[in-house]
Amino acid sequence: MKKPLPLSLRIWRSMSSVLRLGATPFLLWRAGKGKEERGRLGERRGEATMARPEGRLIWMHGASVGETVSLLPLIERLVERGFHVLVTSGTVTSARVLEKRLPADAFHQFVPLDITAFAERFLDHWQPDLILIAESELWPNMISAASERGTPMIMVNGRMSKRSFTRWSKFGSLAQAILSRFDLCLAQSEDDGRRLSALGAPRVAVSGNLKFDVLPPPADPMKVSSLSGIIGDRPVWMAASTHPGEEDMLFAIHRVLAPHFPGLVTLVAPRHPHRGEEIALTAQNYGLQAARRSQGLLPDGATDIYIVDTVGELGLFYRVAPLVFMGGSLVTHGGQNPIEPGKLGAAILHGPHVWNFTDVYATLDEAGGAVQAEDAKALAQAASDLLWDTARLREMARIAHDTVMKLGGAADRTLVELEPYLIQMHLEGT
Repeated sequence: MKKPLPLSLRIWRSMSSVLRLGATPFLLWRAGKGKEERGRLGERRGEATMARPEGRLIWMHGASVGETVSLLPLIERLVERGFHVLVTSGTVTSARVLEKRLPADAFHQFVPLDITAFAERFLDHWQPDLILIAESELWPNMISAASERGTPMIMVNGRMSKRSFTRWSKFGSLAQAILSRFDLCLAQSEDDGRRLSALGAPRVAVSGNLKFDVLPPPADPMKVSSLSGIIGDRPVWMAASTHPGEEDMLFAIHRVLAPHFPGLVTLVAPRHPHRGEEIALTAQNYGLQAARRSQGLLPDGATDIYIVDTVGELGLFYRVAPLVFMGGSLVTHGGQNPIEPGKLGAAILHGPHVWNFTDVYATLDEAGGAVQAEDAKALAQAASDLLWDTARLREMARIAHDTVMKLGGAADRTLVELEPYLIQMHLEGT
């Protein structure tokens, strides 16, 4: 028996259906901006570009790179147990990263826009036996369409920040209508769990943060050795996953630090690699010599700023830079994931805006593996202090590594909670 659609979901469904006619022009516009793969636009309309494999299929969804990469420990274990795994996301960058990191019997498609006709088309083709949605991807039409089919749906690595909770609370009936359709919500923390329950999730458990269980991003040892040799004994630090507005601050900081650290190299890896040209022009405006990775250039003796505007190479640069500033934290974005550089032995700096990873940063700060800088001036001072005091830098990096390594285990706890659903799938498949 189908669960009746509440008024809030009926209104959302009606509003989004009106947008269907404009979906293709919208996707073409995004493709022109580099935000969609032109050859795969059909996937965003629910049109599959591959056949459904025979047997039991688990559909796992994450918004972008961070969310989908956090699912890798689960994906690998589910594939080992004989399940096919469909992974969806909504960004070009995530698709490129997953292309390199997904195991056999797992494959990627772009998630459809949240329009009922597209959701139905997607579900008709893939017919998933179990749906796992990462963090807080609450798309009403897709979730209600899956619920109407009776497909078990579980939120994994569930997150509900204070900011998101405040926003969803303004649409309480819609939030309750969506969350009530989940069989289970597995939250990252007690605070996340309480907020999900308050918004209407009927069954919540705390399993921890899957990001702590993800293997660090890979890198070719030969490339690491080569890049390290090219940089040599020049002082180097990195700004990872930067957002607009932060590069200006970083280039101003470079100009402050450079007279005190001859040969200083600042590595900048923007959150969105397509911004490489824009960032290079900004560096030139500060009188700095910039080289772009995407153009095949390497940081020679004249390079001040090396722009890592490529996909899937953070593992290489985290292994080269002993000090990493995590972007999205000096602007009001909410911060980016510091776990990967921590695992690879980098000391971490960040700004005050880290609500996307509040608990992670709080733990790192308290342990001494990370330092918060309130503004650009404080970041310049923190970077200067650590680049001067290499012994302190090495100790801070060791603490960051040990701290993130101790916080694993979420994948095991998540699988324990999933076990009844996995057993049922095996029974139905016999």
